[in-house]
Amino acid sequence: MAKGKENRIVITLECTEAKKEGKTVSRYTTTKNKKNTTERLLLKKYNPNLQRHTIHKEIK
Repeated sequence: MAKGKENRIVITLECTEAKKEGKTVSRYTTTKNKKNTTERLLLKKYNPNLQRHTIHKEIK
């Protein structure tokens, strides 16, 4: 088995602005290294429902 592969986990990013407005949220999945990045991720991603870039926050 490859050494070091257990540190990367799959996370889901959800749009925060669409959630506030009560519209359909967009979700992205990505991976992160849980040893290097212990806090939740905040990334700016494109929301096709709002047709603009918005802040996406990591959810459980």
